[in-house]
Amino acid sequence: METNSNITALNQEMDWLQKVIDQVICSYLLQEGHENRWQDVSLPESDSDLELEKSSYHQKLNEWDLNLYERLCLALIIAPQIKPEILDIFFSRNAMYDRGFTEFGGVINKIHSGFLPTGQTLSFLVTAVNPELRLEMLNVLHPSNILSKEQVLLLEATESNIPVLNHTISINERWLQYFLTGTLPSLEHSVSFPAQQIATKMNWSDLVLEENVMDQVMEIDAWLKYGSTLMNEWGLENKIKPGYRTLFYGPPGTGKTLTATLLGKSTDREVYRVDLSMIVSKYIGETEKNLSKIFDVAQHKDWILFFDEADALFGKRTNASSSNDRHTNQQTGYLLQRIEDFPGVVILASNLKENMDEAFSRRFQSMIHFTMPSPDERFLLWENAFSGKCKLDPDIDLEEIAEQYELAGGAIINVLRYCALIAIQKNETVVGYQDLMEGIRREFKKENRTLAVTQMN
Repeated sequence: METNSNITALNQEMDWLQKVIDQVICSYLLQEGHENRWQDVSLPESDSDLELEKSSYHQKLNEWDLNLYERLCLALIIAPQIKPEILDIFFSRNAMYDRGFTEFGGVINKIHSGFLPTGQTLSFLVTAVNPELRLEMLNVLHPSNILSKEQVLLLEATESNIPVLNHTISINERWLQYFLTGTLPSLEHSVSFPAQQIATKMNWSDLVLEENVMDQVMEIDAWLKYGSTLMNEWGLENKIKPGYRTLFYGPPGTGKTLTATLLGKSTDREVYRVDLSMIVSKYIGETEKNLSKIFDVAQHKDWILFFDEADALFGKRTNASSSNDRHTNQQTGYLLQRIEDFPGVVILASNLKENMDEAFSRRFQSMIHFTMPSPDERFLLWENAFSGKCKLDPDIDLEEIAEQYELAGGAIINVLRYCALIAIQKNETVVGYQDLMEGIRREFKKENRTLAVTQMN
């Protein structure tokens, strides 16, 4: 049977961690062999073992260039998942006080009988014998550390008002899956990560905008391509804040989301749409915490952040007449500051500019109005929509359709979807006038608009 290099690598890492824990406790309690150093315990090295070198674990150790203390932390947070029994030694009782050793840290979960490490556990292993290494240990737990940036290390409080080092430290399930299987699952849209990647198969040629609107969009595209050069090589970091902040506003279906995805596609960046409904929390501090997760990983990964229907969270602040009003204003102020400090590109989208807090206008580089397409623009949108296998009957006067019926690009795509479904059920690829008009009627009905009966003939 072929040896699983990932499992082998993790088991050897656990053996190393076991020896480190034993040596630290031995040195701390002045037991036999206390003069030895845990730093001298031999590491499993991939250089001398081709099997280890192939493992996902060692590939990431090399890529991230982890130092000894970072590697110790990584092994410690993996232990409860792979070999929890090696942490049982931390259940030892202090004979002097007839209780556990406070310095060991750790918690016990109601449904997990094993020892779950905290920041204090890592602190004990690193500094119990070498207190001068406290700064090294704190650097491992800092949000700027690669383990936090890559969302490998999760530092979470179990209760309020407890010391930071008593927060639990654990491994993100995505990364555990990667170390075990070599496959890194995509970030899932959830309460713990309230954002979802969006992308498009369309190209710039599929986006129909007014010329002045497209010029403003291309300014963002240029910043994405050359902003780093301007900031670092041209010295603009001394004069302007990093990043680019913009507001897209206009009626639904006018291309705001498509534009955001095309900006990502053209500059090889991932675009994440932030789910504001999951972020907003009635509990003070939770909104900021949820947003912080997104901003931190987005900065590290150089994502474009897209806040759709942004006025739900970025709307006008109210007079602080109640605690709820003060909380809402506090959230808005926090968001303004995070956006202003974010070195990447943030796009907010709203149907109405008037709904947005006026304070945004001073912080945004552009505010782009996506208007309803003109008849000429609608003609291009209709042509683009029915340019594939599903086509319109040649007798249909597309110029007249574009002139008569004011529809946004998104609505025209909805008409295409309806017509294509009708056509394929008829085993046809050509869409007739009546089916086209029924698709248009459905879109009008969504906005409480009607078509005259004569127009359907």
